[in-house]
Amino acid sequence: MLNKNLLTHNLYPDYDAIIFDMDGTLIDSGKLHENAWRLTLNHFGIPINPQLMRSLAGVPTIETAAILVERFQVTLNHTLAEVNQFKEAIVKRTMKDFVKPTVLSELAIANKNIRPMAIGTGAYTEEAVSIIEYCGLTNVIDFIVGADLVTQPKPAPDTFLRCAELMDVAAERCIVFEDAEKGIIAAKSAGMFVVDVQAEFNIENDYFLS
Repeated sequence: MLNKNLLTHNLYPDYDAIIFDMDGTLIDSGKLHENAWRLTLNHFGIPINPQLMRSLAGVPTIETAAILVERFQVTLNHTLAEVNQFKEAIVKRTMKDFVKPTVLSELAIANKNIRPMAIGTGAYTEEAVSIIEYCGLTNVIDFIVGADLVTQPKPAPDTFLRCAELMDVAAERCIVFEDAEKGIIAAKSAGMFVVDVQAEFNIENDYFLS
């Protein structure tokens, strides 16, 4: 595990640009989404399986809902869009009760105006912008790419490739910080070097741990 005191602009100097995943990586938001999902799934009568939910970390809300409905053969009296809206409304309403920056925010702050930085997230862009603003990192991060800005979100590489495009940096010159398996797959598929923040920084996403 890397010593957090080494989180300076010189960390990983071989890369010209930095891409952070948001939830569970740059931002501690596991309980925000767990709370929102528990309320949503209970409301719509969809079973809660913590292990399955954790495996779907990084998957956009509406796609997660579709997977759960199919997996549990649930007959919904609402559209997936309505499930999505219900959950996202809870996230927006309760955001300030749960989110806070992780130690990686120190790395981001240290690299301000030194290397371009982007967030590539499975969350929707509007939500990500609000969270980053609340956590005081708006003036640090150059670009935010949410699931709604790409044709195929994680585990496809599109999110990270779009980040690289916006930063005008070749994919192989980008380093990605990720906590979720699907995000790690996405970064590798994009041809980028990826750091597993759980292994390197001991950042544990407390999302559906039990």
